[in-house]
Amino acid sequence: MPGPRFRVAIVGAGPSGLFAAQQLTARDDVAVDIFDRLPTPYGLLRYGVAPDHTSIKSVANALARVFDAPAVRFLGLVDFGRDVSREELLAGYDAVIYAVGASEDLRMGVPGEDAAGSRSAREFVAWYSGHPDAAAQSLFGVRQAVAVGVGNVAVDVARILAKDPAALDETDMPEDVLAELRRARLTDVWVIGRRGPQHASFTTPELRELCRTPGVQVSVEPESFEWVEDDLLDRRSRANLTVLREAVDRTRAEPAGHPRVRLHFLFWRRPVEVQGDPVTGLVLERTRMDADGRVVGTGETEQLSTQLVLRAIGYRAVRLPDVPFDEELGVIPSVHGRVLADDGAVAPREYVVGWIKRGPVGVIGTNKSDAKETVEQVLADLAELGPLPGRIDLLEALAARGFAPSTFDDWRRIEAAEANRGAGYERERMKIEAWHELLDLVQRERPGGPIPPD
Repeated sequence: MPGPRFRVAIVGAGPSGLFAAQQLTARDDVAVDIFDRLPTPYGLLRYGVAPDHTSIKSVANALARVFDAPAVRFLGLVDFGRDVSREELLAGYDAVIYAVGASEDLRMGVPGEDAAGSRSAREFVAWYSGHPDAAAQSLFGVRQAVAVGVGNVAVDVARILAKDPAALDETDMPEDVLAELRRARLTDVWVIGRRGPQHASFTTPELRELCRTPGVQVSVEPESFEWVEDDLLDRRSRANLTVLREAVDRTRAEPAGHPRVRLHFLFWRRPVEVQGDPVTGLVLERTRMDADGRVVGTGETEQLSTQLVLRAIGYRAVRLPDVPFDEELGVIPSVHGRVLADDGAVAPREYVVGWIKRGPVGVIGTNKSDAKETVEQVLADLAELGPLPGRIDLLEALAARGFAPSTFDDWRRIEAAEANRGAGYERERMKIEAWHELLDLVQRERPGGPIPPD
């Protein structure tokens, strides 16, 4: 029996790529190969969602069904630009979809930002999520910590720092991470935003979870709520303000005691200097909104004592080798998911989904509708263009170079090993975070060694 008429390559096995594959394989004439530089699928679902958010991580179980389709293959340990080129993908597939997300973080651009103890929240999240590229994070001597930013990443790192480590024992965190969190002796955590609480991009359930963390006392300056016109706000912003006000009311109503951690929300502040190396403090400038709605500094500064500064002010995509890229916006330029060449014309058979298409905005579910838009263009173009003449077999080309990608069966071995490791700690599973262990489990040796961190 002949195979599917069309073959589509997806570069990136995170949520956006898997949602695209899910929609493509609703057709019985399309086969999909999903490439990733890691031997593990799911992207941010595995390495970006906080380990204690099991309900969100369960989305991976639904997306895993994509790989049940015979027409879908997972091809891990394939680094785009190193192991396979854009030219090769375009020669081997009727359509190529880029779904690599945003792997760099924005910088504050202040003196001292590169000091020891001043890091990106992305690095911190990768560490506690067991990413094989992540560097170990030390919390030795950290009593006060700051998360700069008012989005869900800042909420997540603040919660992990403030939470009783015993409450994380049932997660899939690597044991080395849990051991470091148990040794930590934090007393205060700050979440800092340059605008007011009405402008914060927290989603309400995540903010509520942070503010109701057992053993955590929440404070918000009363003036943060001044000049807030609730009637002019959207539903989410009003709900966020209610959560913050309720948290402050609970703190006032509780009898005096000794909370395990004090959580402080500081709005209308922006960092202007990280002090010390290693970090000993953070200088903040008060801000206000000018007549044009821009945030400007007032010149009034204050200093926080802190030994850890985590910037969580946004992500940015990086250029893929030889693929068009808008450096200013940090995205692959596109129209409705069709990639645009440098001259503005549509690049035939190339498409984009997810954060590298629209920027780092939205939640995991946003990728589903985003992928739908792109897949509609893919299918329309396949119907018009037909199969690619002289299509090569890319796996044969890789094999000729002595390289075999890892497979979904290899991933199942990693899953089984993580379950076995977790059983030793009476946990459902425990992440395997070391490159050498992952490579041993998938029984692969990479020419030149493991893929280096970005």
